[in-house]
Amino acid sequence: MTFLQNDHLGKFLLRLTLGLLMLPHGIAKLLGGVDHIQGMLASAGLPQWLAFGVFIGEILAPLMVIAGWYCGIGALLIVINMLFAIFLAHSHEIFALSGTGGWAIELQAFFLFTAVVLILTGPGRIGLNRH
Repeated sequence: MTFLQNDHLGKFLLRLTLGLLMLPHGIAKLLGGVDHIQGMLASAGLPQWLAFGVFIGEILAPLMVIAGWYCGIGALLIVINMLFAIFLAHSHEIFALSGTGGWAIELQAFFLFTAVVLILTGPGRIGLNRH
């Protein structure tokens, strides 16, 4: 295997990409609050306290993924977070295109499916829990 075909480096870069792109969403909610999420949950008939789970899915989980520390669990938490986000905030866009022709939920889908890939492949050897 050559340097350009290093699957461990590839998994590390995948983890960094997912974690570093997801983390600012969690920080924004930490700074701005989760009132809007509580409102969406209430409208869906779900308990409002579930809104605080966004801090697990968008702060703790990305940090776990970035560090390679129980990456599969972190990735699973991101999957759960993204399923909530898609069905609570973006369900009307699932079969829609954006103004530029892309899938309206391509960012949410990217987070969701990248996390699924990490669950299936594992974190690689570069991380706190080496596999």
